[in-house]
Amino acid sequence: MTLLEYVLAAIILVALEFVYIKIAHNLNIVDKPNVRSSYKKPMICGGGIIFLFGAWIWSCFYGFQYPWFLIGITLIAGISFVDDIKPLPVSLRIMVQIISMGLIFHEWGILAWSNWWMLLMVFIICIGVINAYNFMDGINGITGGYSLALLLPLLYLNYKNGFVESGLMEVMLLAVLVFCFFNFRRHALCCAGDVGSVGIALFFVFVLGKLIIQTGDFTYIVFLAVYGVDTVLTIVHRIMLHENLGQAHRKHCFQILANELNIPHVKVSLFYAFLQLFISIGLIMISDNSVGRWIYVAITITLLSAAYILFMRKYYHLHEEYLKKINN
Repeated sequence: MTLLEYVLAAIILVALEFVYIKIAHNLNIVDKPNVRSSYKKPMICGGGIIFLFGAWIWSCFYGFQYPWFLIGITLIAGISFVDDIKPLPVSLRIMVQIISMGLIFHEWGILAWSNWWMLLMVFIICIGVINAYNFMDGINGITGGYSLALLLPLLYLNYKNGFVESGLMEVMLLAVLVFCFFNFRRHALCCAGDVGSVGIALFFVFVLGKLIIQTGDFTYIVFLAVYGVDTVLTIVHRIMLHENLGQAHRKHCFQILANELNIPHVKVSLFYAFLQLFISIGLIMISDNSVGRWIYVAITITLLSAAYILFMRKYYHLHEEYLKKINN
């Protein structure tokens, strides 16, 4: 892409976001806070639709090179947008996620029933990643910041290995930057909504999958380590508490940091983003397909898990006190 093309794409994305916010305001598409929310005031919901716009802009200007990916992200973001406006049955959303992942498998060229057991395992991991990314959305800047922390090392690797069309990643980077302008601030103008968090999650699943398939190196999954550990251990924690996993909550580390410890959203989001970026850079610095990379992944997961457990042992009582207060 030339400089002029970058500028044109950025102008279009900014204009589309402004138009969406105006429409959402007029149609009252807002996320109203409740006792489980980290927001204190109603906020325009669905600003993350800019990620879907980014995928379509690149495809329209540079050819529909990944048609199945485009259909998949449109389906999964579309159903998520409807869910943002009016809650839909979980079964319907899961069905659309299954269809979208099937389309991604087809785009990857791995949709072969002879390897059904491997496809099933990959499918479960991918659906888990998509929903984890959605679970981790909830404070100003975290989706945009973490997405930047993923995109930057992926762009670097793509320039070296060329596993996906660079223009797609560059336009998506612009879309994330535009979203950050509206959301990565103390008083956000909009939140991503499910349309944003689920949409960008599918994009990262697609790109990471392309990288792993081309290199045969599964250690790149550590690019999602911070979100992964927080999500998995929070689910384990809630199971131990005998909670309904389908019920809204605010027990993630980032939520306790922002709510119970009153650390500004932007600072928490920056911490998560830089921590993940540091971890990703560490992996890149280790020789490809070496045993050292797996040792690095194991150490990273162990340290993140230990940090999560120690943090919860020290500060979770603050959340319990909050729950007692709102229930009395």
